[in-house]
Amino acid sequence: MPDGTVTLTRRRDAAGSRSMARPGVRLHVASLPECHVVTVRGLPVTSAARTVIDLARCLPLRDGVVVADSALRRGLATKASLRAVLADCACWPGIARARQVVAFSDAGSESALESIGRVAFSEHGLPPPELQVWVGGEDEGRIGRADFFWRQHRTIAEADGAFKYDNRGTAIAQLRRDARLREAGFEVIHFTWSEITIAPAQVVSSIRAAFARAGK
Repeated sequence: MPDGTVTLTRRRDAAGSRSMARPGVRLHVASLPECHVVTVRGLPVTSAARTVIDLARCLPLRDGVVVADSALRRGLATKASLRAVLADCACWPGIARARQVVAFSDAGSESALESIGRVAFSEHGLPPPELQVWVGGEDEGRIGRADFFWRQHRTIAEADGAFKYDNRGTAIAQLRRDARLREAGFEVIHFTWSEITIAPAQVVSSIRAAFARAGK
């Protein structure tokens, strides 16, 4: 964890678990059904699905969604496996938040930045966008794939990660792509990590303005 603490999950009947409580260690005592345990490199660990739910129960919603989206995208868990763990932990602390995380999670989010963007859009009242959609004009065919697409508003939002424009050729291609999309009648909005984490309302305001322009 960023604050230097260590988070552990131990079986409820684990011998000596109380002795683990000490400064810098955050101890969670919980039931651990055998179906929640897998072996990795010879060591028993919680399954990806159980780990996602444990984190979703104790982390803020945004962080839980980042974890869940990643697990789904990488094929480490499925919606079915996450729901199965939710059922096994139905009365546990934080389980309502975990259910919210699972319901909101989507394998279509291709990065933590995109997951954070989806949460920000939802929290600020935007309709849910389609993810990773190929868009274009009637004559041009497919111009490019959009991170986020509001079809009704003909608006595209792109999450610009730290390395997206490191290559000059890639940056030029992106500018040309955006120009073609705008010529085809689409609104295109870009946002960065700092913008969506520090000033999400401003990003959402830009998207709403794009909706208004597209509706004229």
